[in-house]
Amino acid sequence: MGSLTNLSYFAAAALFILGLKQMSKPLTARRGIVWAGAGMVVATLVTFFDPNLHGFFNYILMIVAIGIGGYYAWSTGRTVAMTDMPQMIALYNGMGGGAAAAIAAVELFHASGELNPEYGQDVANLLGNDVALLAIMGAFIGCVAFTGSLVAWAKLDGRYNGSSLFPGQQKFNIALFALTAFLGMAVFNAESAMPIILFFAAALTLGLFITIPVGGADMPVVISLFNAFTGLAVAFEGYVLNNAAMIIAGTVVGSAGTLLTHLMAKAMNRSVKNVFFSGVGSAQSQGSAMTDKEMKSVTPNDVAANLMFAGQVIIVPGYGMAVAQAQHKIWELAQLLEKEDVTVKFAIHPVAGRMPGHMNVLLAEAGVPYDKIFDMDEINADFANTDVALVIGANDVVNPVARTDKNSPLYGMPILNVDQARNVYVIKRGKGTGFSGVENQLFYEDNTSLVYGDGAKVAAELIQAVKEQKA
Repeated sequence: MGSLTNLSYFAAAALFILGLKQMSKPLTARRGIVWAGAGMVVATLVTFFDPNLHGFFNYILMIVAIGIGGYYAWSTGRTVAMTDMPQMIALYNGMGGGAAAAIAAVELFHASGELNPEYGQDVANLLGNDVALLAIMGAFIGCVAFTGSLVAWAKLDGRYNGSSLFPGQQKFNIALFALTAFLGMAVFNAESAMPIILFFAAALTLGLFITIPVGGADMPVVISLFNAFTGLAVAFEGYVLNNAAMIIAGTVVGSAGTLLTHLMAKAMNRSVKNVFFSGVGSAQSQGSAMTDKEMKSVTPNDVAANLMFAGQVIIVPGYGMAVAQAQHKIWELAQLLEKEDVTVKFAIHPVAGRMPGHMNVLLAEAGVPYDKIFDMDEINADFANTDVALVIGANDVVNPVARTDKNSPLYGMPILNVDQARNVYVIKRGKGTGFSGVENQLFYEDNTSLVYGDGAKVAAELIQAVKEQKA
């Protein structure tokens, strides 16, 4: 039975890897999700036949946990709005880190002798030095990912909008990290539960405190980083449980999350350290446009004429499109323009929206073909030869101060070269700043005009105006 279990775990891990590979391309992403889901089903079912699983009560706990978790995930996943998808991802990701930390807690409490006094040994002697070390590291990373993800969820969901809790919080966080590391070493030689309890309390608090100061504009990077943390914690606890599926799956998720975090931080020209210690979008990072110009507003009818007679139009979606659920209307507008021999492309910045791939998911939901969606590096050179750039809801990722203003917290971040198009139209709900709190210089440029209103409503008006122009 042991050999069959290990073989099944290996098959599950292979499905995880193949599924992740399929998810790297939009055309095969759905298939990848199915494969990875099949791997999870295999790993879960095989666990019921694990020879190390003892006691009828354990089976009851597993069934109840799967029932509650499965029902909640199915119901919320089926009904969640696309605008709420980032916070749901953050929340679910945090649950993975919390689960890994819970596994570590069970193993460490048992090994401490508190629950089994007859052991009479400390954690390291009972588990072995390497297993004890990985259990403690997995607990630490899992706790940070759990509470940190909860803060990310609260910020994305608008339930918490604060930055630092008190002056000098960053220094306090460093001291708290040192304390958590010290308590972790104490757990290594623990013969009672108290050092373990203190260690978990400190690690959970650290996750909260290091995430609270992070600016809202940095949340996509934070979500990706905590995803990597969760994978790493699962891999460590897989080693503790001698579970090959957890080791492989956790390693793959941790590696993928780390790579994605690196790519996103590079897209913002920022380091992960800078994300946590100099948050863009926090109160202290706000700025204003250095200009004496005023914003110009136009009506959808004014925009329609230029769209109709353009040779090429590039549409730049952002979070505002998600809020308005305007992706379907925008795609309808694009199809209408293509019938008039206008070339239409969609430009996606790596950190547009509130999570990695947010805009890609929205456009795919609307039915936009993948060959019309371009990443920043692929399309940036095209803006100079574009008649109309239509921005809907994007802000920080098209702000020219990232190139010109060394005092701006956005300085150095690669942006979409929207300002280089001949005409720029920005669909915007109001005159407010973006998620970073930095005023957008693009809105004051001579070639830029704003169309105020809800994204879906303005898109519908543009469609009607284009049809009238045709008539």
